[in-house]
Amino acid sequence: MAPELAGSQIVIELVYLIASVLFIFSLKWMSSPTTARHGIWAGEIGMLLAICGTLLHHGIVDYRLIAIGLVLGTIIGIPLGRVAMTAVPQRTALSHAFGALCVTLVGSAEYYLRTPSELPPFMMAVLSLEVILGGLTVTGSLMAAGKLQEILPQRPLTYKGQNLVNFALLACALAIAVSLVRNPGAHSLFPFMILIALAFGVLLIIPIGGADMPTVISLLNGYAGLSAAAMGFVLNSKLLIIAGALDGSSGLILSIIMSKAMNRSFTNVLFGAFGQVQTSHAAEEAKPVRSATPEEAAAILSAANRVIVVPGYGMAVAQAQHKVRELYDGLTKRGVDVRFAIHPVAGRMPGHMNVLLAEADIPYDRLVEMDEINGDFPQTDVALVIGANDVTNPAARSDTTSPIYGMPILDVDKAHTVMVIKRSMNPGFAGIDNPLYYLDNTLMLFGDAKAFVGSIVRELGGGHG
Repeated sequence: MAPELAGSQIVIELVYLIASVLFIFSLKWMSSPTTARHGIWAGEIGMLLAICGTLLHHGIVDYRLIAIGLVLGTIIGIPLGRVAMTAVPQRTALSHAFGALCVTLVGSAEYYLRTPSELPPFMMAVLSLEVILGGLTVTGSLMAAGKLQEILPQRPLTYKGQNLVNFALLACALAIAVSLVRNPGAHSLFPFMILIALAFGVLLIIPIGGADMPTVISLLNGYAGLSAAAMGFVLNSKLLIIAGALDGSSGLILSIIMSKAMNRSFTNVLFGAFGQVQTSHAAEEAKPVRSATPEEAAAILSAANRVIVVPGYGMAVAQAQHKVRELYDGLTKRGVDVRFAIHPVAGRMPGHMNVLLAEADIPYDRLVEMDEINGDFPQTDVALVIGANDVTNPAARSDTTSPIYGMPILDVDKAHTVMVIKRSMNPGFAGIDNPLYYLDNTLMLFGDAKAFVGSIVRELGGGHG
């Protein structure tokens, strides 16, 4: 290697090393709200360095196509970044799809550009893993985004023998991969492996209900990361291996944490068809519910000493987080202790509620995780539930026939008074009726979350209490 090439290679490796360190720190810092902003900056700078290091590579002979790609990516990326907070989950799913598509295309190009002698068994095995994981992540992420955007049905779409069909498809893809490892020159098999992976991604997601989408998104994130790590072996890129391994492992670990939070296993999430509409005994008996007006709700809140607010996806849909901040300010000025109970799977993506409340500048120390706050509900005067359904359902504790039986929930029903802001009595995203609404200590506040909270704030400002 010429001295100038050797020197540039050292610079590239040094840039990649710094980028890898920044990716690690980014993941570390983003685990806490107080350092999350530093984590984002570290990740962005790391990615910029990674791109710059790649552009210095001596193998590039024409920068025009790269420039076109950068321009097109920027044109597409800017509007995709300007999405409402409620659309962040599907936006995240689209990011997984784009990343996985890149991996699949690069893997395909590498296969057809190399001669069979350049694809020893290990390299061919890794390349096959790359395109299988990439392909199923592309279509799986698109299906997840469609469900979250409500373009596709949110309920599970199932048919008899579905799991058997899915396993058979995956087995076919793996069988083709084994054949290619033994004979890399069998070019006609490669497209079938990709097509089967794409089909498997669709069939893997359609039987999964909307309630499981947070776990599915983190799992797809893991698949995308593992496929990128496999691409790193194919391209002999240490940076890709490190970044992909970080992405893949963090996604899988997060999926495990979220499955534990729902008392579910991976297999149950992926193959259990969770989310069919269920009807509780309370609904069957058409038990009456008690409702309250904004004036009554304001009077109850202003007379309380301790209030716990439980946010859910309904708050996100109504974009009520800023009104919730006004409510927090109004109650705090009256000397009321207000905290927010965060369930690990509230909303439609990991950390959804944390992001929304942080956007409204609610202090981080007021956001308390489920395990830490559950013991405080019996001493709480008012639990105010804003658009949260399944994560507050007491059937998870007592009804052995419920699909969510055993799932850890926020014990809001143990508060002295429970007030639930909800548009109607329709079941939540999991399609399960909630006995909480029929309890004697529960008041239903029917209406749009943003409008109702705004009415409460106006009543508090008018001198109630």
